[in-house]
Amino acid sequence: MVLMGVAALVVYAGIYDIAADEPHSQPVFWVMQMVRDRSIAAHATDAVPVDLSEPKRIASGAVQYEEMCSTCHLAPGMKRTEISWGLYPRAPELRRGSQLTPAEQFWVVKHGIKMTGMPSWGVTHDDELLWDIVAFLRKIPELTADEYQALVRSASKTHEEMMQEMEMRGGHDHGDHGQQ
Repeated sequence: MVLMGVAALVVYAGIYDIAADEPHSQPVFWVMQMVRDRSIAAHATDAVPVDLSEPKRIASGAVQYEEMCSTCHLAPGMKRTEISWGLYPRAPELRRGSQLTPAEQFWVVKHGIKMTGMPSWGVTHDDELLWDIVAFLRKIPELTADEYQALVRSASKTHEEMMQEMEMRGGHDHGDHGQQ
């Protein structure tokens, strides 16, 4: 009970520095990382499509990644951007690979992660396009900068065309999803 009172005092008094240019203490970082990892594992229950290695799906995901993700997560051959330098916690460089399963990657892409700058792309994109991104995420660690650029150019549609097609397939609910 005393510990909860101290924690409430720290929060209410604004003692804990939440500035993005000051790292968390090791205990706070550990707790946040544990909460994030366990939450993702517990909620990532979507069935994984069998065609994640299909070239068209990977190319579609590459276009989506280039448009939506590379500014923060970077791409092969890409230098850090102003945004990627300023994020805390720093966005993982997905070109280096990920320990997450495909279902976990899908959940993160679809739902985002609070207080990290990772948006919920499920608000604006349907599951089909999000699985394309996951397919690409499985491939990105193998790509050189030239291969990445070639893959982006090889897609049959641009990001904008994919978004228009998604809307024509039945649209996507752009409601507030419980936002306040």
